[in-house]
Formats: sequence, C-alpha cells, structure tokens
Amino acid sequence: MKSYTVITLTEGKRVSQSVLATSADDAALRVTSKGGIVLQVHARPARRDKRFPLSLFLQELIALLEAGLVVVEAIEALRESSQDSTATLVLDTLVNRLYEGAQLSQAMSTLPALFPMLLINTVASSEQTGHLPIALTRFQHYETRMEILRKRIKATLLYPTIVISAGVAILVFLLGFIIPRFSVVFDGIKDPSSSAQLILWWGKLTQNHSTLLIAGCAATIAGIVMAVRSPRLRKRLLDMLLQIPQLRQKHQLAILVRFYRTLGLLLQGGLPVPQALALSRDVLPESHRPQIDQVIRDVGAGESLSRMLEAQNLTTPVATRLMQVGERSGELPAMCERIAAFYDESLERAIETFSKVFEPVLMIVVGGIVGLVVFLLYMPIFELAGGLQ
Repeated sequence: MKSYTVITLTEGKRVSQSVLATSADDAALRVTSKGGIVLQVHARPARRDKRFPLSLFLQELIALLEAGLVVVEAIEALRESSQDSTATLVLDTLVNRLYEGAQLSQAMSTLPALFPMLLINTVASSEQTGHLPIALTRFQHYETRMEILRKRIKATLLYPTIVISAGVAILVFLLGFIIPRFSVVFDGIKDPSSSAQLILWWGKLTQNHSTLLIAGCAATIAGIVMAVRSPRLRKRLLDMLLQIPQLRQKHQLAILVRFYRTLGLLLQGGLPVPQALALSRDVLPESHRPQIDQVIRDVGAGESLSRMLEAQNLTTPVATRLMQVGERSGELPAMCERIAAFYDESLERAIETFSKVFEPVLMIVVGGIVGLVVFLLYMPIFELAGGLQ
C-alpha cells in the first residue's frame, strides 16, 4: 500500500485528501465513492514515516470493545483522538472500508504491510463466533511473548557487539596513530630487532600508503555491512553456526516455540487443524516447510496430529506427550500454548547460560589481541634498554 494525495472537485471546491491505496486508480476509486470529481492523483514522496503503533492500537481497541462499543464506533473514536498523521490515515482507511460493508478482517487485509496475516486470520475466525475482544487479547499476548524473546536475543548480542566494536576501535587507534609515531623512535637503530623491524615496516607503510589503507578499511567495512544485509550470506553464516550441535538444538527449539505458539493461537480462535497448520507454516523457515506440508496432507487424510508431527521431527518427546493428552481431552489449543511456554523458559535459560559463558571469553580474546599489540609495541624499548645495560 502507498500513500496518495487525491485532489477532487467537491461542491465547487478543490479538496485535497490523503488515502492509502494499491495504485493511483484504486486511490481515485476510493475517493469518488464518497462523491466528487477527481482532478489529480499523485503519490506522496517516499519518506520514513513513523511505524503504525499496532500494539497500542490493539490495546485501545480491546478496551473500547469491552466497554460496549461496536467496531466502527471504536475505530472512529481512535481516529478522532489520534494526533499522529500516519495512524490517522490508517484508521481512516479502516473506517471507510467498514462503512463500505466490509468486516474488520477484510478491512485489515487491504493493508497487509501493517496488519500481519496471523492477526487478520485471528480476527476473521473470531468474527464468526462474536468473541473479537478475546481473540485480539490472545493475539496481543502472542505478540508480547514473541517480542520478549526477540528482545532477549538482541540484548544477548548487544554486549558482544559493543565489546568487539570497542576492540576494533582501539586496534585502529594503535595501528593508525600510536605505532607510526613509535616507528620514528626506532628509525635510527643500526641493528633493529625483529619486533622493531615490524614496527618500522608498519610505520613506513602507513606513511607511504595511508590513502590505500584508509580505502581498504572503508571497503572492508562496506563489505561487512553488505554481507550482514545479504539474506544469502546470512543463511550461509547461519548454516555454518548450526554445525555446532548445541546451537543447532537451541535453534530448533526456538523454531518450535514460535510454531506451537502460533498454532495454539489459531486453534483457540476456532480454526480447524489443517487450516491452522497451513497458516502456521509461514512462521517456519524454508527448510521446515516441506515437513509441515506433509503433516497437513496426513492430518487432512485423518491421521493424528501428534503422530504426524513426531514423524516429521517437528516435536519433542515432551511435546508429543502433551499433544496426545490434548487430543484425548479436547484441549489441544491449550496444550500447544503450554508446550510453547515450557520450551520458552528452557530457551531463556539457554540464552542466559550462553551470556554468562560467552561474554567473559570474548573479553579475554579481545583483551588478549589488544594486549599483544601493546606488547609488540613496547618490546623493542625493553630490548633497547637491555642492550644499554
């Protein structure tokens, strides 16, 4: 969806309106449905608008629906109280679609970049049962748990990133400023030691080819940034890391946590198992999708969900037992959520253990590299002092 500015002639006056639409023709159609003659349509210049606050929108919508307002009234109230132009435009689009006779899920589906497909299907299933506030509350809880997990992983990676960045900055300062200054001291030595020769070589290299060194550093940084942003290279790096058995096990655990939490949310919304599995397929990586496709076919043929997931290695012994209990008792949605919660705690403990072990090791490695450079820097001085004695 793009933002368009539509200028119309309405009751003899030029009126400018902003709408979200898939194309210029769609924008014109949305405006002319309210009356008026379209004079001009042009896309608004691309800029980094603030993201639509989905979590806040759901929280406020749940409160208004529980207070007794119908969906249209609740979203209109949110639109009138909104002070953000982006949010107002999104809410105005939803209100217009609702007045055209669409349901809330259909209105959300016109803005797929803002409303995830999981939310749209959750809302669509609740519209059949009349439990929209409950469904939105479940989705908000799902998003909260997933956001906590994402923040936990990011926080774990933040400290190593800071330590490595600080170490690189210190090394650049030593190699680019300190060592070239020290090389002047050893320039007049007739028979320099091997460490002094190394410092002299590096000092002359920085003096004679400083531009090439700076360009090489810039190219290296640009290459690292491009590698980080490249999905293919990130996948290769992940595949290399997953060669470590323990890391591969925890990665599989993280995939299962998200899968079972998504499956439980959809089943609680009233969707049949095959449809819930088909929607949960999108949260799995590409390598796991053929397996879930086979599970969908087998379950559609009448097979047991727990046995089919076990056959495709999409479960664990504990999860299999809980799934079997849920199938016998009719509490399969609750059991899926319980499985996700069980392994969520296990994953958090693994992340905490990784932090406690990896961070000191990283400090030792970075400190050792910096200390080695400093030692090589002062080694010729110690040798010179020993020769004078």
